[in-house]
Amino acid sequence: MPKLVRRRSLAVAIAAILIVFSVSASRAAPSAAVDPKGLIVLMRHAEAPGVGDPPNFRLRDCATQRNLDANGREQARRAGDLLRTMNSPPAAVYSSQWCRCLETAQLLEIGPVQELPVLNSFFDRREEQEAQIASLRRFLAGLPADGAPVVLVTHQVVVTALTSVFPASGEAVLLRANGTGDPAIEGRITVEDHK
Repeated sequence: MPKLVRRRSLAVAIAAILIVFSVSASRAAPSAAVDPKGLIVLMRHAEAPGVGDPPNFRLRDCATQRNLDANGREQARRAGDLLRTMNSPPAAVYSSQWCRCLETAQLLEIGPVQELPVLNSFFDRREEQEAQIASLRRFLAGLPADGAPVVLVTHQVVVTALTSVFPASGEAVLLRANGTGDPAIEGRITVEDHK
């Protein structure tokens, strides 16, 4: 797919949350405009150099965590700019409690950000994965299929455990709420393809 087409596709998908993407091995292509009701944008935080968190990590102390770099902040702002330039319906925004996720969600500037602990990373606590993903699935099952769009900003390990997709920084998996803890995957989008 030509780069210009992918760029236009992201602008429509992220900003308006109106495009359904068909799942492919790499990137998704737009298939049809649809009602945004029940759409879930499961987004990995924007670029934060490194892997995991330092040994002295503390949840409420951003100085002890990996944080967004300038490129990551720009990724998040671009996604937010797109959302604000389109006539998209209001979206509920939830975030992991990690600073890099909260900053990503806040820089979108699409609405108040609510912390949601089931979106937290378990990268260094794999023993918590099963229970946490079960809790996240219960949250997702409670989202109405005809509800407003929901944006969830989280970590690679959470996205992968839930969907088997390994997202890049700033990449999102588009899901469709269906009243179960296993929403349908409709595609993938990344801000990096749309500079």
